[in-house]
Amino acid sequence: MPHDARPRFLNLLLIRQPIGAVTSILHRLTGVLLFLLLPMAAWLLELSLRGPAGYARAAGWLEGAAGQVALLVLAWIVFHHLFAGIRFLLLDLDLGMERTSARRMAWVATLAAPLAALLFVGGLL
Repeated sequence: MPHDARPRFLNLLLIRQPIGAVTSILHRLTGVLLFLLLPMAAWLLELSLRGPAGYARAAGWLEGAAGQVALLVLAWIVFHHLFAGIRFLLLDLDLGMERTSARRMAWVATLAAPLAALLFVGGLL
């Protein structure tokens, strides 16, 4: 067996992925995170609906600095998954399949999510 034909270990963290791959990987990751965070979100909603005391307790969890960071991260997760999902639906409809358009849509989905999250948490969206 020639020296160059043997399998190589590829460190995926060292490979520079194209923006479409990054968007796709983040879309899958945010989908898993949304699924895993769903029970906690349901619990907070249930707690807030118990009455004024439950609402105050749930709001107290979200008012501090840690709560605001958690809301920002959650908003980014939701918006990235939404924007990347719309991108994939458009690609399924054969819209934006050209390399330049596909890259542009990937950049828009990836960069619009943190911006929308900041606007949402800041109360502007």
